[in-house]
Amino acid sequence: MIEPLNVDQHFLSKFIEEAENAGFEFHQWRDRKEDTQTLIERCKDADVVIFSNISFTAEVIDACPKLKMLSVAFTGVDHVDMKACRERDILVSNAAGYSTQSVAELTIGLMIGAFRNMVSNEAKTRNLKGRDGYVGNELSGKTVGIIGMGAIGSAVGKICSVAFGCRVLYYNRSPKKLDFGKQVPLNDLLKASDIVSLHVPLNDESRGMIGEEELAQMKSTAVIINTARGPVVETQALVQALRRQSIAAAAIDMYEQEPPLPADHPFLSCPNIMLMPHIAYATQEAFRLRAEIVFKNILQWKVGKPQNVQ
Repeated sequence: MIEPLNVDQHFLSKFIEEAENAGFEFHQWRDRKEDTQTLIERCKDADVVIFSNISFTAEVIDACPKLKMLSVAFTGVDHVDMKACRERDILVSNAAGYSTQSVAELTIGLMIGAFRNMVSNEAKTRNLKGRDGYVGNELSGKTVGIIGMGAIGSAVGKICSVAFGCRVLYYNRSPKKLDFGKQVPLNDLLKASDIVSLHVPLNDESRGMIGEEELAQMKSTAVIINTARGPVVETQALVQALRRQSIAAAAIDMYEQEPPLPADHPFLSCPNIMLMPHIAYATQEAFRLRAEIVFKNILQWKVGKPQNVQ
């Protein structure tokens, strides 16, 4: 395990013991290093590597001749050179589902935060100002458009529908029958929604799927939420839409790079945008579940029944 998993060592110890009982010799690093040489040094003699969202390149993979499996403590694997893994027949398993509830809950929080102008109202209060421009909107009864109906998108849709009485529209690559909401074409979703929430993985199809043309179809009163992947939305197109007030607001937890953002990032000077430092997945409960999944991935692979294979 080449980095901490942000769980208590006592909690982690039971999984380490299970791995050792299964015949693994376990090595654990308590700090996170992302440079290539350190990664190679830590992984060069490993059969299995546990890590989260550190970039795992072909250079690192090629320097690890014994490597047979990667147990990725993360949902996405776009930071892993999957081509190099397939060429070497290295199995890659992810931590599918560990952060479903945590991401769904933060997404709902961002919706409410954007609708109730929480960032600007908090700043006004700290600066001893009054309540000018304080009137917001309720989430209840609004039309929520969800792009990507995997586990997280489905959880967000269900919360919006059941808890807030929202009308839910959803766009998904393949047909999906749910007990709430209606599947519609992307253009129809964009035009009708008061909130557009993104929950797609990053791939060739989804990269840049929300650009100038798509944003132009949204209501001027609409809010867009991105807790998926940064490159799903074209940054400059979103900045221009907010500056022109062609949409009302945005709430972002994912970027083209991991925070901290550079000082000249266009979002930092953009109006009506709520910025989070990539924390949707980060709860104690999610991290405990993540640890359980990544170790179970290894044990299942060991007995010839791999799970969460990417």
